Amino acid sequence: MKTEHRIYIALAVLALLGLGVYFTQKKQKDELAAHSATAATADLPKVGVSKDDVEKVTKIAIKNADKSDVTLEKKGDTWEVTKPVNAKANAANVRSLLDNLKELKLKEVIDRTSGTYPQYELTDEKAVHVVAYKGEEKALDLYFGKSGSRGQMARVDGQDGVYVAGGYSSYLYTREPKNWRETSILKFEDENAIQVSVENKNGLFSFSKNGDKWAGTFAQRDKGGKLGAASAKWEKFDEAKVKDLLRAFKNLGAEDFGDEKSDTGLDAAASNGGIITLKLKDNAGDFTVKVGKIAKGSSRYATKEGGDGTIYVLSSWSADWATAEPKRFEKTEKKDDKKGEDAHDDEAAGHMGLDGAE
Repeated sequence: MKTEHRIYIALAVLALLGLGVYFTQKKQKDELAAHSATAATADLPKVGVSKDDVEKVTKIAIKNADKSDVTLEKKGDTWEVTKPVNAKANAANVRSLLDNLKELKLKEVIDRTSGTYPQYELTDEKAVHVVAYKGEEKALDLYFGKSGSRGQMARVDGQDGVYVAGGYSSYLYTREPKNWRETSILKFEDENAIQVSVENKNGLFSFSKNGDKWAGTFAQRDKGGKLGAASAKWEKFDEAKVKDLLRAFKNLGAEDFGDEKSDTGLDAAASNGGIITLKLKDNAGDFTVKVGKIAKGSSRYATKEGGDGTIYVLSSWSADWATAEPKRFEKTEKKDDKKGEDAHDDEAAGHMGLDGAE
């Protein structure tokens, strides 16, 4: 064998040996890194609430530096807001929060000390502090701070350290207090309504459904506020407007809430706003909503008769039906007809002017 061939073979063997050493070292490094990662993960505090324990949670307290503190408590099978007010809780929002507790976990350690708490907004004053209880026992106690390129920063109560948290959905924990409350007031199928009445300072509107058609009457108040007799026939009445009212009230919800300190005007709702009463067929229920004074903007205070006394704030889209004037339930004049009437009036005025000149 020629010398040059022997050199080529030797070089090939060396290359193969080199590749073997490279892959062996790489495997060792990968295994070491995997072991290190596993060890690091195992070293992270365990947080979150198991699927079984979530159903055992009886209380959740949320302290938010930017908003009022909120406490939710389970009473029997239902959840209530017990801070900052006592009220029925929004079941869907509480359910979303409970489900999220199962997703929480710590993925990475940033700092093993408390020195960087201010930097990551994890101080008691800045952080969102969430505590979940199973009876008297804490199921979770976490602080959440800044969210950045590395993820959501968090710390565990009673332990120094800054961690990257996974599974945290900020909007679930930082709702305005009013959004933890049940906002639903009425819920019914508008087609099931058979009677509607609206009483306000203008008078009393009465609507009844016969088959698929709505009929209406209006009793006007005199200057002293006394109701007169109902109109025998309402020429301009438009049943479509009653259907519009029902659409506004069939899924009636509050946009905000009042309290006992609010000047609601609900004690004299017929004068300050209006009273709307709805009756459903087959004795499915009667509903009465009292609407009072303006709360803010064009929204008004309201309450549901026979309810728990909650003072709601209704948007003008719903509340304005309670303060309606007769024209609100009448057919809208067509523009062409209106123009014709204006032209006729102008012509009449012109003749009057000429007559006066003569």
